[in-house]
Order: sequence, then C-alpha cells, then structure tokens
Amino acid sequence: MTLKTLIEEAAATLSRGGDADAQHDAERLAARVLGVDVAALPFDTVPGDRAVWKFRKLVARRADGVPLGHLTGTAVFCGLELAVGPGVFVPRVHSEAVLERGLSAVAEVTAPVVADLCAGSGALALAAAHRRPDARVHAVEFDPIAAGFARRNSARRAELGDTPVTVHEQDLTRPGVLDELTGRVDLVLANPPFMPEESRDLPAEFSRHQPRQAIYAGPDGLRLVRATLQVAVGLLRPGGTLVVEHGHLHGETVPELLSGSGFEEISGHPDHDGWPLFSAARKSAAAPPD
Repeated sequence: MTLKTLIEEAAATLSRGGDADAQHDAERLAARVLGVDVAALPFDTVPGDRAVWKFRKLVARRADGVPLGHLTGTAVFCGLELAVGPGVFVPRVHSEAVLERGLSAVAEVTAPVVADLCAGSGALALAAAHRRPDARVHAVEFDPIAAGFARRNSARRAELGDTPVTVHEQDLTRPGVLDELTGRVDLVLANPPFMPEESRDLPAEFSRHQPRQAIYAGPDGLRLVRATLQVAVGLLRPGGTLVVEHGHLHGETVPELLSGSGFEEISGHPDHDGWPLFSAARKSAAAPPD
C-alpha cells in the first residue's frame, strides 16, 4: 500500500468520526511518523510495516478525540509553529480573530504594552510579538505545565528573531497579577476557559483530552471571565482595549459584565459560522481605579 492510499484510508476513518480536517490531519500524522514536512511527503512510496503500525495507532487516537497537536507535538497559530502537548490547550484557528481585533486597536500606538491573560502555550502573546516587534508583551498563565510550554515557545521564537515575550506564572483569581503594569497596558488579550462545569455536549477532544482547567470555569462558565475583566480594567490605561474570547454561550452575558466593569464601546464578534466568539471593549476614562 502506498503512502497516498494509506493517508486516504486514514482520512476516510477520521471523516467518519466527524473530523472536519480529516485529510489535513492524516497528512500531518504521516509527516510526524516519517519525520518530514507535509510538503515533502513521499506519496508514491510504500512505508515499512513499523511506520504503518505507528501511523494507524496515531490515527486511532485522533479518531478518539486526542487533539492533533498532542499527537504531533506542534500546532500552527497565525503562521507560527508552537510546541504543545498533553497538559496544555491546543490553540484554535478561531482565536486568530481575537488577535486581529486586538492588533487593529493598537495599530497607531508606538511600542504598545500587551498582556495575554490565560495564555496557555502563549499563542496570542507570541503572535502579537511576531506581528508587532516594537511591542512589550507579557503572558500570564497559572498552570505550571502550560507556563512551561509558553516559556519554551517564547525562547524558540526569540531564537528566530521575534521580540521575547515575558511569561508570568500567576493566578488571575489572586491579587497582584502584573502589579508593575497597573494602568500602563494598551491591549489585553484573553482566551479564558468558559464552559460550565456541567456541560454534557462537548466533543471528546474538549471534554476528555484537552486539560480540564483550560475548558471549564465554574457552574456558569464565567469564573475566569469575571477574573479576567477585573484584572484587565486594572491593567489597562484609560482608552486601552480588552479583547476576550467567550464562545457562543456568553454572547449576551459577557457584554453585560463588561458594561458594569468600567468598559465602554463594547462590541460582540462572531466566528465564521455566525456564532458569538469574542467581545471587545475600551476602558472608560471614568473607570474606577482597581
């Protein structure tokens, strides 16, 4: 069986399981097993028995819902290849819209100060630093495993010439988060966990395989969103921008929370399917001090 046929077989298996990117995922897994880039896959060759066994094992795990990034060790976000693995949330392409909205808000700001809250692998922070080399970017993550990935990714991106991102291992629900930046931040980006604890309809990738602390946030899913708003309003300068991802469940509740937390010019933004994805707002000049 040629590699091309093997990949087609795997893509069919993944597609039957509901994988919307079955062909892409099958090719990424094949490239992982063979140790080559996807663009260099030798489709007309016949893989050895051991390679076939390893590939099919990875395909079975992907079909069971294990995130692709946990199987390949990397994920691409805004064109950047980042290290990921078990214990850290694999960034989604949907979140690239959060970055784009945030960067548009500071397009005219020289050397903006940017904070990425609930940073996970550091995806938003690192993409911001890549796109805005003049920015001073800080990433906040409480989980030591995720923070380790963020530091590793920051070091790698710095080796490649990007502005280094400073990673802080801090908990948003505790006092003192980025105290040294109070009132000085131009842009806060955040993708906190936002699913209610009792959610029953999540795909296995999120309910079983992504780290639980990156998915669930209390009975209503808003525990970390509330903490994010409180920290953000203290960090931002008057007129600074917050962009927070919250998913379709909170398309109304998060704007309501923002309106009562010292923010103005609040707007909701959908994903490519039209479902609520994130909200953006500016800190009011009249916002009370943190």
